[in-house]
Amino acid sequence: MLGEVEAHRVCQQILSQCECQAAEVLVLSEDLALTRFARNAIQNDETEQSVNLILRVMIGKRIGTASSSRLDDESLLLALGRAWTNAQTSPEEAEYLPLPEPVQYTPVEAFDPVTADNSPEQRAETVEEICALAENKALTASGVLATGSEEVAVVNSEGLRAYYASTKANFETIVTGEDSSGRTHAAAWRLEDLPVKALGIEAVENAGRGHKPKLVDAGEYTVVAGPHATEDMLQMLNYHGINAQDVYEGRSWMNDLIGERAMDEKVSIWDDGLDPLGLPMPFDFEGVPKQRVEIVQNGVVMGPVYDRQIAARLGKSATGHAMPPTFRGMGALAGNLFMAGGEASLEEMIHSTERGLYVTGFWYTHLMSPRGCLVTGMTRDGAFMIEKGKITHPVKNLCFTQSYVEALRNVEMIGKERRLMASEFGGITLCVPALKIRQFNFTGPAE
Repeated sequence: MLGEVEAHRVCQQILSQCECQAAEVLVLSEDLALTRFARNAIQNDETEQSVNLILRVMIGKRIGTASSSRLDDESLLLALGRAWTNAQTSPEEAEYLPLPEPVQYTPVEAFDPVTADNSPEQRAETVEEICALAENKALTASGVLATGSEEVAVVNSEGLRAYYASTKANFETIVTGEDSSGRTHAAAWRLEDLPVKALGIEAVENAGRGHKPKLVDAGEYTVVAGPHATEDMLQMLNYHGINAQDVYEGRSWMNDLIGERAMDEKVSIWDDGLDPLGLPMPFDFEGVPKQRVEIVQNGVVMGPVYDRQIAARLGKSATGHAMPPTFRGMGALAGNLFMAGGEASLEEMIHSTERGLYVTGFWYTHLMSPRGCLVTGMTRDGAFMIEKGKITHPVKNLCFTQSYVEALRNVEMIGKERRLMASEFGGITLCVPALKIRQFNFTGPAE
């Protein structure tokens, strides 16, 4: 890790050489250690150290951006030169915004030294236990256990100085049999809060009972959706509409629904970068403080998240959701999503279902229409028939076409346990429960 003093020194060094009206430096650094395993054996253990500095300079209303993965003096000067050239040759920004001024940040702690310094031997011991669980059932386990630390620093010419360091542990495994599979993944900022063994057992059990799946007819089924399926629902809602820019441009599932009860009253969704139950971060990539944003409250659609650009355009306040400059064209994005839990266990949801499907997760999902967040995809890594409150047999994977907004309108029960998962893209985290949903539309076999 660079540490706060060194990160700010680097930022200040390059700012001191900027002969322009305004400039901003963003530094992203990561120290990651991971243990990969496949075919019930550890394949390799590796460490990765990465740093990325992104510089924005402003000349009049022209903005130039450049980045560097090296922080030596020569590399910083080269980045400064590229940013200066890019600014001179760029068109003027029609909606130019001054840089944010210094602010106070709400302190939030998410750094665990044990997770930051977890050894290869410790990870190997944990992984070998998962491999043994699979091997004892004549199944094959593959996956990764990763631990490490991340830091972000934002410094600008207006005097803003922000720094935050955190840790992260992430586990994912896919367990396969001759004609079945089970998959689980979860994250935490403290390794001891990551239930690796329980996750491994879950994947092994799903793969084990998925042997000899049967074909079932297309149609509408009551679905007990595991947390991985719920994760996909929130991901799609996030990418396709929890964004003020999407709402403004008329391509959000929120359009015409803000202020309306579009989902079941048991459904509440919010974004909160300060909640230590997630992977918190107190400010966004412009240094704007994060705040809790109610997205859906008791089924009522409340509204999207804002970065400074779209907030200024609409006369709103930024909510601390700016992406890094290289992704800022996407608009704001919720990075710390939560769905409220309910009162039911997974077993109780299954027991209450006369006839339906237990689906552990969705795969290969694509948006068909933003209105209603209409999605097509398929089940994967475990789908099972429920009859008279019991799982009776595995089923072959099914394709579906379903409005996720409608699915959340048809929620009957919500699980009391929630799982934290980290997206592969953009560092987005989601803390979600299992759901029981009526009338979920399956269109036919996936194979």
